[in-house]
Amino acid sequence: MGILFKKKSGSGYDEDTFVIVGLGNPGSEYEKTRHNMGFRAIDVLAADAGIDIRRAKFHALIGQGRIAGYKVILVKPQTYMNRSGIAVREAAMYYNVPSCNVIVIYDDIDLPLSAIRIRKSGGAGTHNGMKSVVQQLGVTDFPRIRIGVGGASSGEDLVDRVIGKVPKDEQAALDKAAEAAARAAEDIIRTGIEKAMSTHNFNPEDEEKKARKAAEKAARKAEYEAKKAAEKAQRAAEKAQASDAENAEPAAATETE
Repeated sequence: MGILFKKKSGSGYDEDTFVIVGLGNPGSEYEKTRHNMGFRAIDVLAADAGIDIRRAKFHALIGQGRIAGYKVILVKPQTYMNRSGIAVREAAMYYNVPSCNVIVIYDDIDLPLSAIRIRKSGGAGTHNGMKSVVQQLGVTDFPRIRIGVGGASSGEDLVDRVIGKVPKDEQAALDKAAEAAARAAEDIIRTGIEKAMSTHNFNPEDEEKKARKAAEKAARKAEYEAKKAAEKAQRAAEKAQASDAENAEPAAATETE
């Protein structure tokens, strides 16, 4: 049964505490899979803030520390993905935080590799872990950070895609994405979610489009400037030719006299 948040903020809640949850599956066999991006982002946050996340509580591994002056609880559910919401609910209730202080980080096959998307609220989409979180919390107005891992290619099994072996070159991109998600979580706490969305929402495909448009604009500008320079040189040549002709006329007249 989902918990009922009385309101997003107000008396009765600890608004100076944040519960940050990374979704994933326990066990070394899942450690470097795409489905464990939430765990990887939590590990980055823990390393940066010096937080030990080995304490077993709330059907999860948790750690407590401070980020940007605020108390934070880092949570890695140990119930396997489909029951992740249990740990989120128990931690949120225990620390009595408003829903806007529950930040959930997870992988998203609907976003291209390494994309980061922050949202203030919304449904669970196709992600089973998020379905469990929404069901257990009973609300959808909590921040979430989605990390793009890319969809399955033609003929690729979706299960293999999310929990299968990841190529070495892609692991580097996923590591960077986990770091980016961690920075995004920190900024939600430090500067607020609106500014964090403006700063961190990133889609590599959008960036490629921007780069192409910028290159096309630069090419058009260079072509225009080259054309103008050629026209200027042509005018200068014509002016010089006219001047030479004018100077030649008096000289011809003198010779005739």
